Amino acid sequence: MRPSILLTNDDGVSSVGIWAAYEALAPIADVTIVAPASQQSAVGRSISIFEPLRMNTVTINGIPVYAVAGKPTDAVIIGLYALDLNPDLVVSGINIGENLSYESIMTSGTVGAALEASNQKTKAIAFSLQVEDQGDKFDDPRTHGQSFENPKRVVRDLTERVLRHGFCKNADVINVNIPSKINGGYEVTRLARKLFTTGVEQRLDPRGRPYYWINGPLIEDAEESTDVHAIRKGNISVTPITLDCTAFSAAEEIRVLLKKDPGPF
Repeated sequence: MRPSILLTNDDGVSSVGIWAAYEALAPIADVTIVAPASQQSAVGRSISIFEPLRMNTVTINGIPVYAVAGKPTDAVIIGLYALDLNPDLVVSGINIGENLSYESIMTSGTVGAALEASNQKTKAIAFSLQVEDQGDKFDDPRTHGQSFENPKRVVRDLTERVLRHGFCKNADVINVNIPSKINGGYEVTRLARKLFTTGVEQRLDPRGRPYYWINGPLIEDAEESTDVHAIRKGNISVTPITLDCTAFSAAEEIRVLLKKDPGPF
């Protein structure tokens, strides 16, 4: 039997990125698209628990897909539990824009969907494509002009490897970032600390009242072996991620802290 894949994203069911991923995966697996009905970038792993979710079956490029009026995590949960899919793997992407560093994976809806899938006992791979112009992240994802030919090859190759040889035991998600121009090969990386230098710009509305834009330029580079550094070199960054955020190395320090003063109990 062919393996089965649940394909999702955070740019919406109409994004050229998700259809590039579909084209890469359809020859090797039975692919079901369950994704947000509209753009849901930067919502992280948030979930809709205060409102009902609606799902419609729509046909795009001649393929029936499930459009969920919610977030990427909602789409994964709907796919697994409402549609009763039992995929061998969840693939999230191809995201338009890189998802690098602690900073980005905590806010990325693409990575958030993959983390939710793994939390629900189905391992996942997240794929993101670097953009040369950061403004491209905010354009209509249906008409992105960047070529997806090399990213499609990466998606197919890495997914085939995982399906053939199994998912790495000590990771929950594999976060893959593809440079806009590939100059090298795969590089196993760790997360850099930041991708942006955070700033806030204040402006005035027509009534003279202030409003704010969170902004900031990209960090030019980061330490050797980090995902940011790999992408800057033109390598494909492959970062294993775990759901367990426990800082084990700090446990003893916490124990000492708790012993220092009399406690309330």
